[in-house]
Amino acid sequence: MHDLIVNMLPLREEERDRFLQSAPAVRQVFTGDPAERDAPSWSQHLPEDVLEEATVVIGNPPVDLIRRCPNLRWMQTWSAGFEEYAAPGVLPESAMISNATGAYGQAVGEHMFAMMWALMKRLPAYAVQQTHEQWLDAGRVLSPEGGTALVIGTGDIGRHFARLARGVGMRTLGVRRKAARSLPEIDEMHGFDDLPELLPRADVVAMVVPSTPQTRHLLDREALAALSPHAIIVNAGRGDAIDTGALAEALHGGRIWGAGLDVTDPEPLPKGHALWSEPRCLITPHIAGSNHLASVSDAIIAIALENERRYVSGEKLHNARR
Repeated sequence: MHDLIVNMLPLREEERDRFLQSAPAVRQVFTGDPAERDAPSWSQHLPEDVLEEATVVIGNPPVDLIRRCPNLRWMQTWSAGFEEYAAPGVLPESAMISNATGAYGQAVGEHMFAMMWALMKRLPAYAVQQTHEQWLDAGRVLSPEGGTALVIGTGDIGRHFARLARGVGMRTLGVRRKAARSLPEIDEMHGFDDLPELLPRADVVAMVVPSTPQTRHLLDREALAALSPHAIIVNAGRGDAIDTGALAEALHGGRIWGAGLDVTDPEPLPKGHALWSEPRCLITPHIAGSNHLASVSDAIIAIALENERRYVSGEKLHNARR
C-alpha cells in the first residue's frame, strides 16, 4: 500500500512547499488553514474521505477519528502530550508515534518562571486590589536569589526553567528517572526515590511530569506537609501530579506560600472549587504550551518536517514514543 500523508498543520505556502519537497514521491493532503498559522490554537480537521487510506497523520485529530484509520503507520503530534493516542486500541499496534517535544521549552519554562515571580511578589493580590480600586500594602515578599529550585521532570521545559532560575541566583535540584545523567542546568541530579529528602530543601517546586501511574499525586498530602511555609509550587505538566484537594487545604491553611497552576485535576477546574477563590493560588487555563509564542509554531513545524524526511528515508524518528 502506498503512503498517504495527511498534514493538519496550518502551513504557509512556502512551508507547504518544503513538506512536498521532503517527500516528493508520496501523496500528501494538507488540511490545515493557513489563516490560523499565528492563532493560539489550531483546528483539528481530519476529513472523513482520507481515514481509510491515511498511513501518516501530522496533527492532533480527535481520538474517535484517528481510531478509524486502520492503515496508519505513523502519527506525529503537534503537542508534547501523546498519551491519549497511545492508549490501547486507538492506533494500529504497529503504528509509530512521535511528538513535538523540544518546541515548548521556552514558552512553558518562561510561563512557569513568570508565575514564580508573580507569587513571590504578591502580584495576584495587587491585581485583585486594582479591580476594587484599593491602595493597600499586601505584605512581605520573597526573592529567588540564594534560594533552591526543585525541578521535577528535567526534559526540555524543566531545563529551560532551571536555566532561568540559575540566572537569578537559585540553586537547582533535578529529579528524573535516570539520575545518573547530569545536565548543565542542574546543580544536583536525583532520582524520584530521593524526593522526600529534597522537598524540605525547596523554595520553589517546578513540576513538569507526564500523567502516569507513577506520577499521580506525586505531591500528595504527606509531600506537601514536607515543604517549608515559604515554598512555592508551579505546575505546568499534568494536573494529576498534585493532590488538588490536599493542595487547596495547604494553601488555605497557610502551610505553603503559594501555587501557580497551568494544569489542574480535574481540568477545567469546576466552578465553585476552592482553588478559584484561593488568594495564594494563580491559575491559567492550560495555555503555557499554546502557540502564543511565535517560536513555538515554528519549532512544531520544523520538528514535523524533519520527521517526515526521516520517515520517507527509513531513518529513526525524533521524539519517537513508540
